[in-house]
Amino acid sequence: IAVKFTPLNMRHQAEQLLEQAGHPGNLKVTDFLVIKLLVTIVLPVLTYFMMVGSNPAAVLLPVAVAFILAMILPDFVLKRQVKARQQRISNALADTLDLLTVSVEAGLGFDQAILKLVEKTKGPLAEEFKRVLNEIRIGKIRRDALREMANRTGVEDLHTFVGAIIQADQLGVSIGNVLRIQSQQLRQKRRF
Repeated sequence: IAVKFTPLNMRHQAEQLLEQAGHPGNLKVTDFLVIKLLVTIVLPVLTYFMMVGSNPAAVLLPVAVAFILAMILPDFVLKRQVKARQQRISNALADTLDLLTVSVEAGLGFDQAILKLVEKTKGPLAEEFKRVLNEIRIGKIRRDALREMANRTGVEDLHTFVGAIIQADQLGVSIGNVLRIQSQQLRQKRRF
C-alpha cells in the first residue's frame, strides 16, 4: 500500500539512496517505504499519547513536530549511511588503485586484477568490484558495468577513475599506466 501511493520520483530517489548506501540490512524500496510510513504514523501517535491529559492546544505543537521529524528521520538516517559508505569507498580507492596497478604490471589482465582485488580486500569498494565482475560474467560489457558502479556509488573520484579506464580501453592505451597516473593524482588530491 505504501508503494502504491508513493509518487514515482520518491520511489526512484529512495532506490538510488538505497543503492548508494549499499542496501543496508538488505532493505528493498518497498521495505524502506513501509518503515518510513510506520515511523510517520507511530512517532506522532506516541507523542500524542505521551501528551494526553495536557491542554489540547499544547498537544498540537508536539504532535506536529513529531510528524515532521518522522517524515524527515528515515531519509536523514539513510543519507548518513550513504555518506559514510561513500567516504569508505573514497578512502579505499587509492590503495585499490595501487593493488590493481601492481597486478596489471605483474601481467594480469584488468578483469583478473579485479578478481585478485576482490579476493584480497574487504569493504564496500571490493563489494562493488565483485558486482562488476558478476555483471561481466553474465554478459554485460565491462565499460557498462564500470559506469554503473560509478553511478551506483556516487563517488566523484570513482567516476574519474572509471572514465579514465574506459577511455584507455577505447584508445588502446596501457591500463597499467592509466592506473598508476590515476593513483598518483588521487594521492596528490588528498594531500591538498
